[in-house]
Amino acid sequence: MSQFFGMLEGFRVQDFFDILIISTLIYVILIWFKNTASRFVFAGISLLGVVYILARVFHLYLTSLVLQGFFTILLIALVVIFQEDIRRFFERLATWGTLRKSRKENKARKFPVDVDVIIESVAEFATKKVGAIIVLQGRDPLERHLKGGYDLDGTITQPLLASIFDPHSIGHDGAVVIQGNRVIKFGCHLPLSHDADKFGKYGLRHTAALGLSERCDALCIVVSEERGTISVVQDGKMMVSRKPSDLSLIIKTFYEREELSGNTTPNSHWVRRNTLEKAVAVMLALGLWFAFGYQKESIQRDFVVPIEYRKISQEWEVEENRHKEVTVTLMGPIQAFNLLDPSTLKISVDLSNLVEGKQEIPLVRDMVRIPSNLSLMRINPDRIRISAYRLYTYNAPVHVNTIGSLRKGYSLKRISSVPETISVLAPNSAIRRKVAIQTETVDLSQIQETTSLDMRVVLPQDVRFKTGQMPWVKVMVEVEKNDGEKET
Repeated sequence: MSQFFGMLEGFRVQDFFDILIISTLIYVILIWFKNTASRFVFAGISLLGVVYILARVFHLYLTSLVLQGFFTILLIALVVIFQEDIRRFFERLATWGTLRKSRKENKARKFPVDVDVIIESVAEFATKKVGAIIVLQGRDPLERHLKGGYDLDGTITQPLLASIFDPHSIGHDGAVVIQGNRVIKFGCHLPLSHDADKFGKYGLRHTAALGLSERCDALCIVVSEERGTISVVQDGKMMVSRKPSDLSLIIKTFYEREELSGNTTPNSHWVRRNTLEKAVAVMLALGLWFAFGYQKESIQRDFVVPIEYRKISQEWEVEENRHKEVTVTLMGPIQAFNLLDPSTLKISVDLSNLVEGKQEIPLVRDMVRIPSNLSLMRINPDRIRISAYRLYTYNAPVHVNTIGSLRKGYSLKRISSVPETISVLAPNSAIRRKVAIQTETVDLSQIQETTSLDMRVVLPQDVRFKTGQMPWVKVMVEVEKNDGEKET
């Protein structure tokens, strides 16, 4: 009980939203797999997940280790096992906005399709033993499941359906796809069922309708050419409709379910639905939070953090006398440390209010950005020492640096640079020394005539350029040839 009350005392608002989000995700997954063929596989994996959570709670180390390795491999297998279901889920997300718009457009009409036209057409096909497949599209897109066929986009009428399934029509062996109150395609070929046992029980039309219903939420109406029976296929299940009133009820129930599934307005009916799934989702989320997210005992960890200097004006030069990094001690639950990226930690020092000379800057909590569920215990050292001095604009003369001497018979007339001075930023001490900017070395022994060279310059240690980029200077070396043999 003391542990339970201690857990309640440490319960935070963030934990409530954490559990709420995970409960919602689990509930969506449970509802999604409730009517799919993969639900039994999902149930088995969920059972192993519960065992793993209990093993973590009761410190069953061997069981936890084995199941942890199993779930690591299973993450890859899940993509293969639930490939079709995952694809359907993302397809439905992608078309959610379009479906909502379509429902708003059909809101004034009770059902988006003319049910009487379908019932009369199907009854006529059954009487004459004309084979037919009529697909009523639900929320899931059908394009990737259909092969062949012809685009039509025509208003559904009894003569239109009769002409499509006429034995002399080019598309009578395929399926008609109805979206809303329009026939959008006809003559389509549907995928066959995954269940090989069903091939012997039903004909090709029934097997194709079963195959489509296993892959999406469409409702398929099949008329048997041999027996003249009417079958309705939905969610991988088939039932025979013996009376037109039965078929009418099935179609209306289908559209009512689709409308209810797409209704985003919360109401009492939504609250009463799927009570068991909601309870299971909340219990699983609480178990996951207790096993992985419960903020248990706090620990301390040390991190070596670099120092970052901000807002340094170009007119200031800063020398770091000692430390370029410090040690930061943080305290919090181990779960918070698992989510922390140490590379994001740094000490950010604002140098917008510098004064000239040596100074100490205290390192405080506001200089470190850490997650809210971690606490800063100490910074070692808790202050840094720097030296700062102001730089002033100075037109430094350019001095051409030379080595060697001209060859025999030549003399140096003049050597100059363009520009002769460069505007730099320098401290008062350098300005008082009248420091010059040196060029790269010019080897006079390689020059036999007047030459122009583009040279880089070399800055003294405490001098910087105003633009931040190192300029080039043009060095002009003027030589002349001696009349005699006197060496230059």
